[in-house]
Amino acid sequence: MTVVETAEAPQVSSNAAGGVAHRYALALYEYAGDRSALPEVLDQVRALRKLLAESAELRRFLGDQSLESRQAGKAFDAVLRAQGFGESIQRFVGVIAQNRRLSRLDEILGAVLALDAKRRGETVAEVRSAQPLSVAQRSALQARLAEAGYARVAMVEHVDPALIGGLVVQIGAKLFDTSIRGRLARIQNAMKGAA
Repeated sequence: MTVVETAEAPQVSSNAAGGVAHRYALALYEYAGDRSALPEVLDQVRALRKLLAESAELRRFLGDQSLESRQAGKAFDAVLRAQGFGESIQRFVGVIAQNRRLSRLDEILGAVLALDAKRRGETVAEVRSAQPLSVAQRSALQARLAEAGYARVAMVEHVDPALIGGLVVQIGAKLFDTSIRGRLARIQNAMKGAA
């Protein structure tokens, strides 16, 4: 897997402009910290993100805006209970559902992990892939990032089927794009310039 820098991009931060995801993330982070439950809550955040990445059905459910917020919250709470998630995560997701933000759950969970990484002094790499990364792909990407000078990196992964294949990695203002969608866009732009 080759990671190639293609462009400088504006810095995308989970707390840019007081974003919704950052506000929710900060609330959960501080709540867990106040209750000395931060390690447990972070483990559950990772587990929930993994569950979402592996279940296209859950992602479709979260994106369904036609569901009434109370109904969606109850249904997702049943999933959380069945999967053994703790009360903190159940209550947190309940608030997100009540506020009609379930479609942004993965983004919010990613912001929690990014906030934790930042507080531990790690560089945050936003990684978008068409499919969830395998353990081998994740290890290879971490090795490539270390070669590029990013030794202490926390990867916040997002699944974006629109990429078709490949990866998009953003670290601060640097954007590394090996996605098929990105390649097609570059070819299209080159063709426009040649016309």
